[in-house]
Amino acid sequence: MNNTHQWWQAGVVYQIYPRSFQDSDGDGVGDLPGITSRLDYLHWLGVDAIWLSPIYPSPMADFGYDVADYTGVNPLFGRLADFDRLLALAHARGIRVLLDLVPNHSSDEHPWFVDARASRQSAYRDWYIWRDPAPDGGLPNNWLSHFGGPAWSLDAATGQYYLHLFDPKQPDLNWRNPAVRAAIYDAMRFWFRKGVDGFRVDVIWMLIKHPDLLDNPPDPSWTPDQPPQDRLKRVYDQHQPEVHAVIRELRAVADEFEERVLIGEIYLPVEDLVAYYGLQLDEVHLPFNFNLVKLKAWNAQAVRELVERYEAALPAGGWPNWVLGNHDQPRIASRVGQPQATLAQMLLLTLRGTPTLYYGDEIGMEDVPIPPAQVVDPQGLRTPGYGRDPERTPMQWDAAPGAGFTTGTPWLPFAKDYTSRNVTAQRANLRSLLALTRHLLGLRRASQALSLGSYASIETGNRDVFAYLRTYEYERLLVVLNFGAALVRLDLRAVGERGSLAACTLMNQTGPVALAELDLRPYEGLVIVVT
Repeated sequence: MNNTHQWWQAGVVYQIYPRSFQDSDGDGVGDLPGITSRLDYLHWLGVDAIWLSPIYPSPMADFGYDVADYTGVNPLFGRLADFDRLLALAHARGIRVLLDLVPNHSSDEHPWFVDARASRQSAYRDWYIWRDPAPDGGLPNNWLSHFGGPAWSLDAATGQYYLHLFDPKQPDLNWRNPAVRAAIYDAMRFWFRKGVDGFRVDVIWMLIKHPDLLDNPPDPSWTPDQPPQDRLKRVYDQHQPEVHAVIRELRAVADEFEERVLIGEIYLPVEDLVAYYGLQLDEVHLPFNFNLVKLKAWNAQAVRELVERYEAALPAGGWPNWVLGNHDQPRIASRVGQPQATLAQMLLLTLRGTPTLYYGDEIGMEDVPIPPAQVVDPQGLRTPGYGRDPERTPMQWDAAPGAGFTTGTPWLPFAKDYTSRNVTAQRANLRSLLALTRHLLGLRRASQALSLGSYASIETGNRDVFAYLRTYEYERLLVVLNFGAALVRLDLRAVGERGSLAACTLMNQTGPVALAELDLRPYEGLVIVVT
């Protein structure tokens, strides 16, 4: 890697949902020893870092995003010693480890909140956001929980409401209180001193709320077929200007240690998202760019327009990043279908910036329908039909009972296709999505044009094709993606006369290509070294 860049700029991050990756003890829930046992697979695949969704002690009301102790490990996942071993063995393989930081809210079983709700005079009372009932005895304002229903719950013992933008068991911390900030910063230092390489910071753009807690206005674009909790525009409960000062403090803690990275979860349009780099690039290193995930029209023109908008909006020196899926969103293969998911994988791993892969997307895992009686996600329970369980099902390792994930009963059901769509089967198939993913990851490591180079879109004359050039010094790689269902022939002599094929989504084409008469089959993507 060029030594003027940080490891996370040329690297690829792989998200692991610990409950669903690998179970080592037969209880049906993934754990830290299970992840450790799969490090050789991750090394073989070629990822540079793993990000673990929360592993902290938690009552699991929101499966770890309700933290009861910011410096421990949930016994369900193992012990602190198991984490230390995972970290050491990952580092020995050249794999960095990132943790999830959940600073917006704690569990209602965290000692801070237990003390805070014991009395209005508690020293921890102002660590959370409390308000008296409205004059009519009702809610303090009209804010809605992201999981459905009001964002306020009454604490009968003290007669006040507390704010929870998510589940009632996840009271929001008061980030206007310096003591709260100091406590979270100390927790960060605890993990950094252990050698953790960075944090993905949960809902970072929500940390500060408007001081007057004003009612949110109706969203005129909302329709009844959308979740009811989306019917208001979230003007006052997120994206407040004061949040940037807080994020600069988070960054300053990370900067106390060498080669650490902060990634911020931020669901905003690109024009708002880029503000979270900071005016001096002193906020998060990577404000997560979920705009491919939220793209309503999946076609060449829509994708190109998004990429161009993002590239134009980035501040000078701001490093881009791209995401296709995560634990909160339907899987890419379910959103666009298998052929397009393969094309999307090539897109993700060849655009400029840091990609994040969601576990299982490398084999094309799809959402799994969850019977109502087996729904466990709090969002799905509070807003039926909008749960996140379908994208969190266990990793499909092999065709054996338990899918190679567990010897017990899995916490969520397996996909029906796990006996054919699994890691073992795809490792044996050189034309599989897994083979393509591994090949592209290897190509990124070998090519500075792909990992660090510039981006420029190319006119192709065909609306179904998105093409772009990645360039680093004298190395030029052309990426051509056919989003359409028809064979196309392109004349790309403006880029060069000839090239050699470096990657193909169909994995059955090699050798030289003539750019003047370049044929692409339906949903085919090519990476071409321009000679």
